[in-house]
Amino acid sequence: MKLFFKHMVCIRCKMIVKAELDSMGLHYYSVELGEAIIEENLTPNQWDQLDTALRKSGIELLESKKSILIEKIKNIIIEQVHYVEEPLPTNLSTLLSELLCHDYTYLANLFSVSQGITIEKFYILHRVERIKELLIYDELNITEIARLMHYSSVAHMSNQFKKLTGLTPSFFKNLKNPHRISLEDI
Repeated sequence: MKLFFKHMVCIRCKMIVKAELDSMGLHYYSVELGEAIIEENLTPNQWDQLDTALRKSGIELLESKKSILIEKIKNIIIEQVHYVEEPLPTNLSTLLSELLCHDYTYLANLFSVSQGITIEKFYILHRVERIKELLIYDELNITEIARLMHYSSVAHMSNQFKKLTGLTPSFFKNLKNPHRISLEDI
């Protein structure tokens, strides 16, 4: 049985889901961002029990096909921005269409209506949050961050960063208490 989750956006979330499945005696084949494949079919009681347990950690089980598709879009973007170092193999719209087997226009409209934001804006917000994270770590300079994040130039990255935050990356890096948004809140 395949399960889909909302707000499952990090490695820690995967650990939480695995722990809950284990505690219920359920056997999983895989647990990835936003989804898990388990051996058993859940009874309505097990579904409610798992959903209740996961909600305590901010994760929700999804039933609606549209909700599942929206979470898949989010998870693909989060994975590409936060966990994959290679550049997108193609443009984002083509990647989403290919991975989700839907026309991009349909995906974009569904996402915008549901989330109140375009897919492109969601992608940019995540890129900026990743840049903030890298600036806070202070292991790379701004040029290295622009290269890692696959921007065409430092100027392009800086302009996009400033447009969303009102700050230059250099100014943000020097803040004593820089503000970041958690992934599930974007």
